[in-house]
Amino acid sequence: MVLISTDNTKLDIHLIHEYLSRESYWAKGRDIDIVKRSIDNSLCFGVYDDSRQIGFARVVTDYAVFAWIMDVFILKDYRNKGFGKKLMKAIMTHKKLQNLQRWGLGTDDAHGLYKQFGFTPLRKPQNMMEISKGVIDRNE
Repeated sequence: MVLISTDNTKLDIHLIHEYLSRESYWAKGRDIDIVKRSIDNSLCFGVYDDSRQIGFARVVTDYAVFAWIMDVFILKDYRNKGFGKKLMKAIMTHKKLQNLQRWGLGTDDAHGLYKQFGFTPLRKPQNMMEISKGVIDRNE
């Protein structure tokens, strides 16, 4: 039975760090202290099959206007079984995240999943700016 929880005490920090730093395309080499600090300062969602953690996502938000979804993953052996959709539904319906004016995320490969939850390409990308320090971009 799948459980999605925002209880940080249930999170398997080692598993999250291993996935992000070794398997993800966006956080390769991320230090465990950075992972811990990012978890401490985000609303985190753990996905569990029985008691084993199989997925993760975190939301950076002010709980009033804006939220950014980050570090979303489902372990390889559990993909294409609906867990990603359940995770996104839990995020989008979380009581503390209702009535926000803007949501954001970045993805190289999961546009189809996020479209199901109302995400679209930026309306005005010319209005967006960024500073990227140490971010791995496979297209550079």
